[in-house]
Amino acid sequence: MRVTLRDIADEAGVSMMTVSNVVNGNKARVSPETIERVRRIVAERGYVPSASARSLAAKSSRLIGLLVPAADEDSMMISPHNVAIAGQIERELRKRGYHLLLRGIAHPDEVTEALQSWSLDGAVLLGFLDEELDRLTKATIGAVRVLAVDSYSKNRITTGVRADDFAGARLAAEHLIGLGHRRILFAGPAFSDVGVVHQRFEGFLQAFTDAGLTWADDLIETVNTTHAEGLEVGRRLLAAHPAATAVFATADILAIGIMEGVADSGATVPDDLSVIGFDNLDLCAYVTPKLTTIAQDIGEKAATAVRMLISSIEGGKQPRKPVTIGVDLVERASTTRPRT
Repeated sequence: MRVTLRDIADEAGVSMMTVSNVVNGNKARVSPETIERVRRIVAERGYVPSASARSLAAKSSRLIGLLVPAADEDSMMISPHNVAIAGQIERELRKRGYHLLLRGIAHPDEVTEALQSWSLDGAVLLGFLDEELDRLTKATIGAVRVLAVDSYSKNRITTGVRADDFAGARLAAEHLIGLGHRRILFAGPAFSDVGVVHQRFEGFLQAFTDAGLTWADDLIETVNTTHAEGLEVGRRLLAAHPAATAVFATADILAIGIMEGVADSGATVPDDLSVIGFDNLDLCAYVTPKLTTIAQDIGEKAATAVRMLISSIEGGKQPRKPVTIGVDLVERASTTRPRT
């Protein structure tokens, strides 16, 4: 049977308010002897305060939603990058006394229902298209504070945090150009004139401009960001683009699939094709060859997102502008100079 606040109060010979004050750290009007007695009984009886009761008293649920797109009603689009972000966000929230609710969104209209049905204090929106975020209004989100990760939406109510995608892609292309590559394939999902992939494409092109080179615009592969699709691209890549000597993939999981596909086709990485990814996930160091990539600090990105969101919830002010997290090149064995 669950031990209640009244049980502790009865055994300690004090009021329920006194027990509540001790449990919640409000000890100004409680004697040291009473504090010690209540704490001892709480420990002996295994009393755990009711989260719902605390929420009612504080008018706060301490619950943060993490909303991610769902491919259909049965699955969520949880990439390895998003899994890493989700884990770090939960860790940061736990340190601050908040709890995480993960929710898949199959249709943009479900965002409103998710935000307003669960008594959320706030929500992190991860993996949504900018045009989907642009449609959110105060009327659709209600009083819930929201923050977007990896977004270039101009919507002020979703101001958030992102990696420096432009600089990262430029670093990737500069690395390959510096090794002597000129026919470099760009592989990533279809993109419009805004968003993460667009920024990475623009940064990629800028490296060619800076080097006084012209990129051949036939060297592009539009592919979803999955290992399976990377595998298919890799299997046909050198046959479809025989002059290509390197490829920049917009995500590590895609790059790793490409490397495996290239091996399936009878070629080798990096001797026949250099490959570079983006994110620096842990698995980059476990594949063969180890993957050269652009590292973004996922821990810092998650911590910044949580700090901004909690500040907005507790301080009442929406962040004025997004925060950009820096990136670095991590060179490993999957890139080398092209064969002459």
